[in-house]
Amino acid sequence: MFRGKKVLVCGMARSGQAAALVLRQLGAFVTANDLKTNIDWEYDPADKGISLRLGEKPDDFITEFDLVVISPGISMYAPFVKKAEEMHIPVCGEAELAYRLCPCPVIAITGTNGKTTVTTLVGEILKRHNPKTVIAGNIGIPLTSLIKGLTEEHIVVAEISSFQLETISAFKPKISAVLNMTEDHLDRHLTMENYIAAKSRIFENQGQNDICVLNYDNAITRSMRPRAKTLFFSAKENADATIQNGVLTAFGQNICGIDETRVMPENALAAAAIAMSAGVPAHIVADVLREFRGVPHRCEHILTSGGVDFYNDSKATNTDAAIKALESFSSRPVVLIAGGYDKQTDFTPWVEKFCGKVKCLILIGQTAEEIIADCQKHGFSDYEKAESLEAAVSRAREVACKDDVVLFSPACASFDMFKNFEERGELFAKYVRGGE
Repeated sequence: MFRGKKVLVCGMARSGQAAALVLRQLGAFVTANDLKTNIDWEYDPADKGISLRLGEKPDDFITEFDLVVISPGISMYAPFVKKAEEMHIPVCGEAELAYRLCPCPVIAITGTNGKTTVTTLVGEILKRHNPKTVIAGNIGIPLTSLIKGLTEEHIVVAEISSFQLETISAFKPKISAVLNMTEDHLDRHLTMENYIAAKSRIFENQGQNDICVLNYDNAITRSMRPRAKTLFFSAKENADATIQNGVLTAFGQNICGIDETRVMPENALAAAAIAMSAGVPAHIVADVLREFRGVPHRCEHILTSGGVDFYNDSKATNTDAAIKALESFSSRPVVLIAGGYDKQTDFTPWVEKFCGKVKCLILIGQTAEEIIADCQKHGFSDYEKAESLEAAVSRAREVACKDDVVLFSPACASFDMFKNFEERGELFAKYVRGGE
């Protein structure tokens, strides 16, 4: 399929490096491109026979290649992508490339929030049922990096982002899921309609023998009309997976009490619907739901100091996720650290939750002034700015009292000050622990 082809791989983060390596192993002549020259390589590209064009825009040499593979961070609107399309040079993303090479069924999960938690949870449930289950995708493990070890007996559970879905063509999961849809990534997709269209591509190639799991409680996902067999989960209404008298149920079977798991109800319902659709018995789903302790950077308890609990919710990169985190501490005062990269987000729904709940808001990053302006519009005045995350943590320690919560839930992406949300969360944890 790729042997002898000249392939340009653009963007040398984890997924780009993985794509370049697997293509080279398949006999392609691979050139790796990135605007940066200082790349944190996971292998020696020269040793693998991969050519480099670093620090260069690909616009001038795009015509030299038979195929272009782009990372999720590169927009389909980029001039060189448009040029490639005009020259009839195929362009695909790492997720599409991985799918074409994957020998086993794929379960693909997308949505604005909860993707990582549900993907991890479904993966753990399926591992208990089929040890040859792998978890990959936007969760931090490029699927292409696992391809060589996969067989027909495996099953892939993949977190898929809207950026990855922009570049699919053949991608067709056996089971897909759209967990929810709220405003996000408008700096990239420009309009909410474009964002919804990108997310909806997860099921565009599915047919009647495939399954799509949707959230009935979200108006946008409820209105989606895939050709696949559609199953709904709902925490409020009767659905294929729902809550009855405090018990999680799916397809008429009781799973476990809602108070027996730490997982948010909608995430637990989604995971149960997906896993049982894949043939996992209810008792296995129940066991994993009871044992699951969450994922790093998602309302992750770091420590308790002086009666104050510190939580890392760095993965809250949009307001909807940040609202859910704030609402999870309904009975305790919150010292909130927030702010970051500007994704052209409307902060109003989040700011409206502050009065009577947020004891003090400490802002960092690019969006600080914009959030302050929204606070002033809504009569919330308990805010201040910090020059760095470390300074914000130090100030939070001074403000917080016994029984308070210090919550780091940015409601913004991390790229103005950090490499990614993982680095941001790890630094928060480091600063919190450093104060001990």
